[in-house]
Amino acid sequence: MITRSGHRVAVSLLAVVCTLVASPGFAETSAAEQTLDAVIAEHWDYSLREDPTAATAVGVNDFNDRMPRVSREDQGRRLAAEQAFLRRLQDIDTESLGINGKANAALFQWILEDSIGAYELNLSRIPFNTFSGFFMNALTASNGVLMSSAGDYEDYIARMSDIPRYFEENIENMRSGAADGFVLPQIVIDGVLPTIEAQVKDDPEDSSFFELFADMSDRLSAADQERLRERGRAVIRDEVLPAFAALARFFHDEYRASETLGAEQLRQGKEYYAFSIKRYTTLTDTGAAEIHKIGLAEVKRIRADMDAIIEELEFEGDFAAFGEFLRNDPQFYADSKEQLLKETAYIAKRIDYKMPGFFGKLPRQPYGIVPVPDEIAPNYTTGAYYGAPPGARHGGAFWINTYALDQRPLYELPALTLHEAAPGHHHQNALSAELEDVPEFRRNLYFSAFGEGWALYTEKLGVEMDIYQTPYEHFGRLSYEMWRACRLVVDTGLHSQGWTRQQAQDFFFANTSLSEGNIRAEVDRYISWPGQALAYKLGELKIWELRRIAEHDLGDRFDLREFHDVVLGNGAVPLAMLEDVILRWIETKLSADS
Repeated sequence: MITRSGHRVAVSLLAVVCTLVASPGFAETSAAEQTLDAVIAEHWDYSLREDPTAATAVGVNDFNDRMPRVSREDQGRRLAAEQAFLRRLQDIDTESLGINGKANAALFQWILEDSIGAYELNLSRIPFNTFSGFFMNALTASNGVLMSSAGDYEDYIARMSDIPRYFEENIENMRSGAADGFVLPQIVIDGVLPTIEAQVKDDPEDSSFFELFADMSDRLSAADQERLRERGRAVIRDEVLPAFAALARFFHDEYRASETLGAEQLRQGKEYYAFSIKRYTTLTDTGAAEIHKIGLAEVKRIRADMDAIIEELEFEGDFAAFGEFLRNDPQFYADSKEQLLKETAYIAKRIDYKMPGFFGKLPRQPYGIVPVPDEIAPNYTTGAYYGAPPGARHGGAFWINTYALDQRPLYELPALTLHEAAPGHHHQNALSAELEDVPEFRRNLYFSAFGEGWALYTEKLGVEMDIYQTPYEHFGRLSYEMWRACRLVVDTGLHSQGWTRQQAQDFFFANTSLSEGNIRAEVDRYISWPGQALAYKLGELKIWELRRIAEHDLGDRFDLREFHDVVLGNGAVPLAMLEDVILRWIETKLSADS
């Protein structure tokens, strides 16, 4: 947790105990509590105005007619606004706050300081990576919107009309980055260009932007449907598609990519990588060198478990030969996209059947299995999760990449499904959206170390849930765990130790059974997104550490379902706060039973 000594808001995390831990509350809301609530509510409204697509994603439709503004002037204005919010927060006397108020203040402070740090480093100069970014923001800008009225379509058309301005502001930011030597390497540009170029169509009706017009709401008259469809077709043809074409030309003809791969090799690179480590791990006292050592130790430990399975299978050959066998034997791969999706759905339903035995509280929102869109699939990861805003006409989406089936081994599907769907990302995010008696920002708050750490934890939990049915599926889980351990080594190697791309890929080939396509896409993702890959393993290690402490201290009184509900019961929190919540839960149970 980031704190600033001397500021009253920098409360001890041990005092920040969240909603699931019983504690006395205040009979009346204090003046400090009222002030904090007002500041947080004002910041939430400000955040929605400033990021219209984020507002859409959480079900606020007041700004569906626009894209975010990201010019240099807008960045400076936001920096000043965030600093002003932080000063107001620091003026609050936290001693007058109740338990939940202290938690809200600490989380709010984290958000503000993280945002300020990003603006001070001017991270807008690199506004994308291989996984996400401004052009993906445009492609998904209206996901989940209820298109039931002419006004909804008018807003959608206006938002599409705003894409050229949005792209041009991002291009200007990237030009600034090129002038400063703060740019991405060429291999990242080469990876995302196919996605961008795929949006440039001769016929606007072939564009994914037109899909909402292809099957319009029956509530609209035939005349309105035709009028709006024609306007949509014209905007896509005259504004959206040319914006993607201009972006492709910029990357082809103008963008001066970095000749190096590591974040620390950029100007301000050491500060950038240190900030990224803190942002994604929520750890303030763990540096790149220590993380690298943790990764090497985990790789060694997991490798011993993988070797044991190879021995159990009586495979004739070494680890490398077994990896080649897994990568190339047809028995491990689907024959069609439909088969891959059906296999995934079957695993998902087997998991759902087991869920009540491991969790006391289940979310109301369901999820579905959805193929990764064709236009982004070639350079996209093997799977992902996308939540649905409140009121959406669909549930959360577990995306499965059905491109290049020979790169999507079936023995990895159980671990992937546990991670992305339930009890991983969908379960955790859907429960967060249902939190009660908390400020709105907490229902939508996400810390990578918490969210990704939890999702990785659930992969191993799948052993206890009896989800893995063959030694190959157990090996697939270990390969996934090894994948995340390798990330600690590779991310720090690339960004702080001068590793080459080939060196990073070779490390994965030597230690995992991941397919060549996955390894290539993953390494390029780490190159483009420093620090994010560290969140998974460091978060998972912390959750397992806390579970072992709880099991030891509580003995027969330990309840796994209750432990899981406590971990998830406050939404996403930094790892230090999670530790305090679990330790206080243990103390409460011991006191109640004494």
